[in-house]
Amino acid sequence: MRHVICMVSDFFYPNLGGVESHIFILSQCLIKLGHKVVVVTHSYGDRIGIRYMTNGLKVYYLPIKTMHDQVVLPTAFASLSIFRNIFIRERIEIVHGHSAFSTLAHEGILIGRLLGLKAVFTDHSLNGFADISAILTNKLLEITLSGCNHCICVSHTGKENTVLRAKVPADQVSVIPNATDTTLFKPDISKRDKDRITIVALSRLVYRKGIDLLARVIPIVCKKYPNVYFLIGGDGPKRILLEQVREKEGLHERVSLLGALDQSEVHQTLLRGHIFLNTSLTEAYCIAIVEAAACGLQVVSTKVGGIPEVLPPEMIKMAQPNVDAIVSALDDAIDSHLRGTCMSPWDCHRFIDGTYNWVDIATRTELIYNTIKKQPNTSVGQLLCRYRNCGPIAGPFFVLIFTLCYVLLQFFEWLHPRNLIDIAPDYRSEVQMKK
Repeated sequence: MRHVICMVSDFFYPNLGGVESHIFILSQCLIKLGHKVVVVTHSYGDRIGIRYMTNGLKVYYLPIKTMHDQVVLPTAFASLSIFRNIFIRERIEIVHGHSAFSTLAHEGILIGRLLGLKAVFTDHSLNGFADISAILTNKLLEITLSGCNHCICVSHTGKENTVLRAKVPADQVSVIPNATDTTLFKPDISKRDKDRITIVALSRLVYRKGIDLLARVIPIVCKKYPNVYFLIGGDGPKRILLEQVREKEGLHERVSLLGALDQSEVHQTLLRGHIFLNTSLTEAYCIAIVEAAACGLQVVSTKVGGIPEVLPPEMIKMAQPNVDAIVSALDDAIDSHLRGTCMSPWDCHRFIDGTYNWVDIATRTELIYNTIKKQPNTSVGQLLCRYRNCGPIAGPFFVLIFTLCYVLLQFFEWLHPRNLIDIAPDYRSEVQMKK
């Protein structure tokens, strides 16, 4: 069964991260399985309009300004006409949104459902329940998932979190983990420095990634081990904290801050390391530790979220998210390297290759598409009833918003009928026409 899928998220290339990589590689695998995939995201700098990527993956960079942290301002109305035209032009059947923190993903799914399309949502993160930001995000996720056909989480811990905070039935949520491209991430111990042990940390330099913990761990470890060197990649508001620590402790020769890395630089950076350090305070999955393990690095990570599900004990040393525990785990990892008792880099690579395979991930996602395609269509009235049941205040408010959206869609149907919208040819058809 062939599907026409639209991946929607604020997070996509040229931005780098786990969600961005997931969307790109999953799309590539689905294309190889014979499906048509297009991606919708917002503009990045001067990257506006339509771009083609590997294997003809078509990407719409919408001319919408971002509000904060690469997320667009939530309006629902501003993107209504654009989404309608893309869905009709590309003959979209399934809208697949990614990340609870992506405004564009929520809007794409809601507009798609009002147009009668099927919808899938993948939740890549964990979220709390106490602060104002978490409460608002959870309510928006509850509204979105109440109208979705199915939800995917990247770990069992993530599934429990999503079921609780979005009040979605557990049987409508599947667990499909992330994967990594093991043809790109391979060990090469010749790249490692033989005179010192290199600890690599690659992440966005934000509070959630535990950079405050990392800043306190670095001077302790450097003082204990004269031959240890830190290699830190990534950028964000917490970079200044690491720079201050390096300056205060005089560690310019022991700590390198690489800044934001291109995707092509991630592999080369990992190859220089012996140990990969992850200090996150919350993680649903953490693709970075899988990429590091595929390159043969010993992983040290905080024991949070879905991380205990990802790697076996012989490949990872876990610690509670506090300085003493992380330093103790690093002590064990460094000792393993000095003794030569850590797992072989190629054994690590073979485990990742056999366990986290993108073809398997795409095939499992395809099964979900097949299942929801057979589900009966939901009328607008039924959708509005579902939204109405999402709370005594939020329910009626969102019903009003979506009713206005539906009225606007009917107006656009009169103003610009779908039979006047040009249907986009498939990439293969376009190539043949050019030939």
